[in-house]
Formats: sequence, C-alpha cells, structure tokens
Amino acid sequence: MLERLAKRKIQEWIKTGKDAFMLTGARQIGKTYLIRECLKESGFPYVEINFIEQPQLVDVFSKAKDAKELLMRLSLTANGKLKKGKTIIFLDEVQEFKDIVTRVKFLVEEGSFRYIMSGSLLGVELNDLRSAPVGYMEIYDMYPMGFKEFALAVGINKEIFEMLEEKFKNKVVVDEYVHSKLLEVFYLYLIVGGMPEAVDVYLRTNDLEKVAQVHEKIIRLYKQDFSKYEIRYKLKLREIYDAMPGQLDQKNKRFQLNSIGKGMSYDRVENDFLWLKDAGVVIPVYNIAEPKLPLVISENRNLFKLFFSDVGLLTSRYSNQVKLAILNQDKSINNGALFENVVAQELLLHGHKEYYFNSKKQGELDFVIELNGKVTPLEIKSGKDYKRHSALNNILQNQDYQIDEALIFSEGNVEIDGKRVYLPIYMIIFLEEARLENTVYKLDLSGLKNI
Repeated sequence: MLERLAKRKIQEWIKTGKDAFMLTGARQIGKTYLIRECLKESGFPYVEINFIEQPQLVDVFSKAKDAKELLMRLSLTANGKLKKGKTIIFLDEVQEFKDIVTRVKFLVEEGSFRYIMSGSLLGVELNDLRSAPVGYMEIYDMYPMGFKEFALAVGINKEIFEMLEEKFKNKVVVDEYVHSKLLEVFYLYLIVGGMPEAVDVYLRTNDLEKVAQVHEKIIRLYKQDFSKYEIRYKLKLREIYDAMPGQLDQKNKRFQLNSIGKGMSYDRVENDFLWLKDAGVVIPVYNIAEPKLPLVISENRNLFKLFFSDVGLLTSRYSNQVKLAILNQDKSINNGALFENVVAQELLLHGHKEYYFNSKKQGELDFVIELNGKVTPLEIKSGKDYKRHSALNNILQNQDYQIDEALIFSEGNVEIDGKRVYLPIYMIIFLEEARLENTVYKLDLSGLKNI
C-alpha cells in the first residue's frame, strides 16, 4: 500500500475513535482504498456499503423512521455480520445519499457500532456541513500524494528525509549527490504527480504513456462531474478548467476572467470558482493588499491564481516532447508554473492559508504565508537566475512590513544571504506550522470577587 499522510489519522481513529469519521477529498485520490486497507490491517470486523455500487440502498435506508429501524435495515443488508460493540461500518460514496450524514449522528448516539464515511464532491454536496453542529463526527481532508509521499513510493529511504529535515532546520548544505538525486525525483513528480493510480501505474510499468492515460481518464471523470452541474446550475466549469494551463503560463499567473468570456465580472462567475475549489480539483491562491499580519484581513477574493489539485494533471496537458524535456531538466523549458503548482499543493497539504502579493510599485511575491507567527514571503524560481528578485528586495527593504526572513525555493542548494534563505525546491515539504503550546489560559478574577 502506498504510504499516505491520512493513513495515520485513520489508524488512530480505528484504535480510539468514538465519534464517526469522515474522509473528504476530490475524486480518484485513494480515499476508498486507504480506508479499506486500514480496516483490513486493523483486525476489526467491518462491513462496507457503497451507495454508487448499491444505489437501491439509498431508498432502503431513507425510508427508515428512526435509528432503531435504520440499524435493522443495516443489519439485513450486512447479512447478519454486524457484531455489537466490535463491527465498524464503512459508508462509501455518501454524496449519493447526503441524508445519511445527518442520520449517522443518531446512530453514533445509539452506540452499537462505529461509522467511517467517505465520498467525492462532499465539499459541493455538503457545503454547509462544516458550519453545522457536527460534534458527533471528525472530518479529515485528504489530498493527492505530496512530494514526500511520492518519493517514498519510488524508493527514497525515510532516513534521507530525516537527514534533509535536519539540514532544513539548521540551514546546512545538502550533499551534492543527494541533492541531484532528489531533484531527479522531483522532476519525475512533475510528470507523474500524486494521483495514486498514476503513481501505481508508474511503479509497475515505468511507462509515462500509461501514466498519461490515467491522467486523461481522471480528467474525463472530472469533466463528467462538471457537465452535471453545468446543466443544473449554468456554470462554466469546463471553460475555467481548460483555461487554467494557459493562465498559469502567463508572467503573473493571475487568472484573467476575460479568458472565459469578454466583459466577464467576478460576481457572475464566483460560484463557478467556489464549486471547483469545494470539489477539490483546483487550489485558489488569493491576493492580499499588503504583507502584514493577519494576512486574511487584506485578502482580495476578486484577484487570485488558480492551480491544479495535482501537478501531474497540469503536466498532462503538455505535449510528450515537452514532458521529456522537463524530465531531462532541459533549461530551455520554463517550469515556473509546475514549480508553483507543487508549492500550492504542499502548502495546502500542510494546512497553510496561502496568498500572493502584487504591487505596481514594488512588484509581486509568488506566495505569502504566516509561518510560526510571522509573515514569510516565498519566492519560487525554476531557472538559473534564482538570485534575481527585485520585488522581494523591495519588500524586505520596506520598514512598514518588518519581514525578518524570506525563503527562495529553486534548484539550488541551501544558502543564506542576509534575510534571504535559499532552499532546494524539494524542501517545501518541511514548511510545517509549529503547533501551539501552553494554550490553556485561565482568567484570574480574584481581585473582583469581593466587590
């Protein structure tokens, strides 16, 4: 089984979880397979119900009047395999039966079994779920495989990453042989990406043509989803998705609305972009007016970059000749869009709210995040001239922003130049936000109690 970040979370829930567990994410990222394999490894008895493979069960369960009757119907469906207090019930493709998410609350309260759920398009179908009182359910977002997961899958040893993380923390140069090999793996990741089926096909065949066929199949599935919603809600989902590669190839990479229609205003198509985001197939990176804490205050949702959920799906739109040139690290190819797409993925994977900054006077910063309580600009360079960054210099010199450190990710090795820290592009995986400690705060009102 491919090593996934979500695996540990699912295993923890299987061992100790009492509430229901919901795994969310885009189509084809391996949710069903991962849950099924974790349940098999756990040794707990389980039953699996899939509402796409068994559509008749939607009608069967929806007619249940209460939790007791629903449990009876579940038991009949499972052919008596349910063992009270032991069996875990896996409800898959729950977007086909949205009401089950509400009904599970009463099943959890009843207490006979535990429930784990998964499905696609949940961000669209259940877009009010996160704001609802769902204390009975833990929700975990899953994404395509990040670079570390991919590198482990192709054979890089875990100890290598432990060593690299120490280099990252201490800002120490990476051994040139290791550095060059990690870059090779990174360029392969640009082509294969992190969709599990594509990775699995590559591992079994090493055939990039077969990998491309997987990417095409996934994009067709996405567009089938688009078609359903375009008809129902008159959205421009395919037009936006098809325009993205060209938009990312532009110098500033900001999505231009005129690419999907002349005179198009953001108000007219806002729901289209939100649908794509909620479906997990794109990653929006919004503009901020200034790089000051808290960043969200100056967020401008009318201006944004739009990245693919997986870099392999972006590269699949390129010709075979360009893919081979990328794999061979041909310096004539501009990999800026691909590098930035990987960064957008990794930042999302590690829980960062990601922004970019653009000023006519000062220039543009590729990404801006809050890292360990400070504003941190990120510059992403794919070419040889990775030490040329006039916009970043302007921002660092601006006393109003008081930025202590900027990170520049490129093909180069680790190097420090004042406030500028140069890092290999593959070290983007180590941008973890530090966990808050000592968060317990007790209010002392002792001086007011006798007044």
